[in-house]
Amino acid sequence: MMHFPRCLRRRKVTGAKRTGMGAVVVLATVCLALSAVSVTAIEGVIKPEDVAEKKVYSPYAGRAYADRVFFGDMHFHTNLSFDAGLIGTTLDAHAGFRMARGEKVISNTGQPVQLIRPLYFLVITDHAEMTGLAPAIRESSPILMADPFGKWLHDQFNAGQEGRMAAVRAVVDKGTSGENPFGSDELTRSIWGEFIKVADQYNEPGRFSAMIGFEWTSTPNGDNLHRVVVMRDGADRAGQILPFSLFDSDDPEDLWKFLAGYEEKTGGRAIAIPHNGNLSNGLCLTSAPMGLIEAFA
Repeated sequence: MMHFPRCLRRRKVTGAKRTGMGAVVVLATVCLALSAVSVTAIEGVIKPEDVAEKKVYSPYAGRAYADRVFFGDMHFHTNLSFDAGLIGTTLDAHAGFRMARGEKVISNTGQPVQLIRPLYFLVITDHAEMTGLAPAIRESSPILMADPFGKWLHDQFNAGQEGRMAAVRAVVDKGTSGENPFGSDELTRSIWGEFIKVADQYNEPGRFSAMIGFEWTSTPNGDNLHRVVVMRDGADRAGQILPFSLFDSDDPEDLWKFLAGYEEKTGGRAIAIPHNGNLSNGLCLTSAPMGLIEAFA
């Protein structure tokens, strides 16, 4: 007696619905075919040596992936950032690069600071908006004093506690609203020109990479869309532009267009990395077609 798989067993029917003998033969043929396939599929034994990787003399033969890890910092502020500088940061770009290279520096509080192990690279990314404001106030910069808003800030910071608080409120308001309070970009041009020269000074290919960058600080309605811009280039190319700031646009797509224009103009390379996107109310990722990093090639 032939036994069919449960799924193919013919149901008992009566009357006009009873199947003929032809149907039984077809069904039996199908079952035999399936049985043959099943028997064939389980024939033979797979041995461990059949799937084991063949040993080679050198474990590095054929290895094509990168296996060296370089540790560094891609977001670093100095006294050039208006927020850090105005709350007491006195360390400049020189101190930042020296500390990253493993040298001892003196902190804002007068304490010696030194890394247990030097970094391979550092990107100093001071805010593009009102860059260099704090040292310009402390040094009574002629460029700052020639600007009405700059002179007002200088005078307020030297007028006691109430004056300083008023000046800080004004800086924060202007620095987050997108309204440029200065009549020219001369201070930014001066500060940027000096900074990129300092980066070149500390850059030692093969030992330590002192990288040029800035932070674009867009915060529409309090939502953080900040991008850290990292440039592959030295002062010769970076010096052909000024950092793109919130005062230029609060739209990240305009930042990307600016960087694309920079690459076309100079032949350089740059990337923009979202910073604190968790504070963007979801806007940072939804506005980025490439997700976490926008690369310009």
